[in-house]
Amino acid sequence: MLNKYPLWKYLLVLFVVTAGFLYALPNIYGEDPALQISATRGGDVTVSQLDQIKSALDQDQVEYLSASIENNQIQVRFKNTDAQLEARDLAMQALGSDFIVALNLMPAQPQWLEDVGGSPMKLGLDLRGGVHFLMEVDMSVAMQKKQEEMLEDFRIELREERIRYRRLQNYGNGVKVSFQDAETTEKAIELLSDTFPELMIDTATNDDNTVTAIMSEARIKEVKEYALQQNITIIRNRVNQLGVAEPLVMRQGADRIVVELPGVQDTARAKEILGATATLEFRKVDEDADPASAAAGRVPPGSELYYDRRTGRPVVLKESVILTGNHITDANSSFDEYQRPQVNIDLDSQGGNKMSHFTKDNIGKPMATLFVEYKPTGRKKPDGSVEFEAIKEVINVATIQARLARSFRITGIDSAAEAQNLALLLRAGALIAPIQIVEERTVGPSLGQENIDLGMTAILWGFCLVLAFMVMYYRGFGIVANIALATNLVLIMGVMSLIPGATLTLPGMAGIVLTVGMAVDANVLIFERIREEISDGRGPQQSIHQGYDSAFSTIADANITTFIAAIILFAVGSGPVKGFAVTLAIGIITSMFTAIVVTRAIVNLAVGGKKVKKLSI
Repeated sequence: MLNKYPLWKYLLVLFVVTAGFLYALPNIYGEDPALQISATRGGDVTVSQLDQIKSALDQDQVEYLSASIENNQIQVRFKNTDAQLEARDLAMQALGSDFIVALNLMPAQPQWLEDVGGSPMKLGLDLRGGVHFLMEVDMSVAMQKKQEEMLEDFRIELREERIRYRRLQNYGNGVKVSFQDAETTEKAIELLSDTFPELMIDTATNDDNTVTAIMSEARIKEVKEYALQQNITIIRNRVNQLGVAEPLVMRQGADRIVVELPGVQDTARAKEILGATATLEFRKVDEDADPASAAAGRVPPGSELYYDRRTGRPVVLKESVILTGNHITDANSSFDEYQRPQVNIDLDSQGGNKMSHFTKDNIGKPMATLFVEYKPTGRKKPDGSVEFEAIKEVINVATIQARLARSFRITGIDSAAEAQNLALLLRAGALIAPIQIVEERTVGPSLGQENIDLGMTAILWGFCLVLAFMVMYYRGFGIVANIALATNLVLIMGVMSLIPGATLTLPGMAGIVLTVGMAVDANVLIFERIREEISDGRGPQQSIHQGYDSAFSTIADANITTFIAAIILFAVGSGPVKGFAVTLAIGIITSMFTAIVVTRAIVNLAVGGKKVKKLSI
């Protein structure tokens, strides 16, 4: 029988539409202003700290909707932003500098919707608001680290070739090596020239058996460019670790990076991870030094004094660095056989070779893991840039039991949360040079709300005008198309809410407006084809059947080509362009479903299998 679906097709359409409405539903509940409080360095928050917050809010009579600990964070919801801002100041005073207190907006949907996986659409920076960071890379530290790497490479090469030197030190933008005699100097020059062709080996000072290796201007520019590009890549990796949808990470000038986090759900975590400049250094322990004497100021030459993070005890380490975090390719947290937190480290081939060479000759000797974190001091350098201070703490000291290679583990970490935090930083990459957030701008929800209102106005005007046209021109079938059009908008919202990586931006709203027109276009093709069949003398049922079948190939061709264009936009675009592409692609899929399947189901239910003399079209 013409124009009759089997029962399973009706049930399938009903299921898809119902699911779309269910997952679009959270968007009508809005969001609550909230505080999100987390401990620094991945520490734990406790019930006592939650009680501190509640006590401070109650004492100053600041009303709040709820306060709880979720995912190792204190989350406090408020009725309005005034209470939220007042509570932030109180929380910062109550908890001190060991906690990060951030403003946030949290979904207000009922618990039952959350239990079935329902959540509102993620809105972009231009709609929901968010955080804009401008970060500056300290290039002087990048050059200093490159020099330290050159020193260590020179030391290894000369030692392996058994070339003895008197002194190896930094010199301008390079290194200087002094030898005992002219014969050794000539041998060293030949080795270094072959091994490091990118350096300018200066032999003009050979009278005192001294050789200098200087980086050229092109090499210096290359080092700085690499530092900037590597930091951009690492920050992108860190943003991906945070799970932020459609972030914007781009360079600005010679040493600055712009980071925008639209629709971010964890501002506190973002500031901690993005602002952290952490890496590891593996060093040999100076066994001949007396830690107590070093702590009193008598540090042996060639060694440095540090302190154990947990115990505060002094530890004397050799100045030379065995290995830095730049060679770490993977890091993950786990527990040892005694259920103590640890971080498992994987190195690249160069790092594995360095670790292997060192541990081969030092089995039974102690090696320390040094945690290095750069923090801005607030002081300015002569060139106007901000000065950084390196905070270095010993995480653990372990005895080398066997020759290590590309995989090993570090222990001595306080908590599982700190191990996860350290592993995340190392896995995302050790920054080549420290970065400072020189500008932090929050795009408030009021500006975002204005953009939402303007976008919704455009969508509603377009939607209403299309509805009116379809009813006037296609009458009864126009009403069917309008039902499908409304269903299409709901399905877009439902799919956008359901997909973790989908974010609605202002260009995305333009994509929805475009989708409205495309959905109607499909129905226009079908309805005009039905009219042609009726004009050719076919009956109503045959005309409906031929109309849908004949128009399908045309509709599919048009939508497939547009879908391909959306994929290309998503692949090569960034930020807002990707937002437009995602919305357009989702809209194409849902519009084809509603314009063809949903309208056909409604028409089949209304007139399918019945004796109809005339169609309202």
